[in-house]
Amino acid sequence: MDLFSRSWTALRAAVAALADDDFERPSGCTGWLVRDLVCHLIIDAQDVLISLVTPAATEPTRDAITYWEVGEPPTGDDPLDALTVRLAAAYEDPALLKHHFDDVGSAAGRAAALADPGARVSTRDQVLTVDDYLCAYVLEWTLHHLDLTAHLPDMAEPPAQGLSHSRATLEKIAGAAFPASLSDKDALLIGTGRRAPTAAERTELDGLAVQLPIAIG
Repeated sequence: MDLFSRSWTALRAAVAALADDDFERPSGCTGWLVRDLVCHLIIDAQDVLISLVTPAATEPTRDAITYWEVGEPPTGDDPLDALTVRLAAAYEDPALLKHHFDDVGSAAGRAAALADPGARVSTRDQVLTVDDYLCAYVLEWTLHHLDLTAHLPDMAEPPAQGLSHSRATLEKIAGAAFPASLSDKDALLIGTGRRAPTAAERTELDGLAVQLPIAIG
């Protein structure tokens, strides 16, 4: 839960540091500008709030690893992705988008800090402990932090612990370890299809390369 807080705090600080012009730059998410990604983060924060106040009485059906479902890489054509773009454009003033994100994001952070790690919650028709649910979101925050800074090289990157934890999570989802020569950041970017491996990296990836990218959602 501490790692959730660190990752979320770092991501919120990165959004707060964005200049107005930055919102019109591309993000690391296919088809999305930075403003679209920030709008998506608002929806994510709302999901965290909703899930943490949706208790479940049954045994957990997923954990921090099995929470993630592997599918096809995003193309930017999904109707929900398109809806996010329209919602983001409706804000017009980046300051409004920033304010809404800070408002909802702060509430999500407080709710997570106050939650009982052992409690069970329901989300996406599945049941998880609060600890597993928040642990799963460390990967979400870390990947989106990388997406946010993909074309903003002067912005602070995700915390090192979040990168390391997220790499380990992705390796468990993949059922294989990435080469030690890859940094945590590169393992996440290549592993999720956010950048293509170089010829040398593909050789090091060996058999794992045929499984990539690992599109999770």
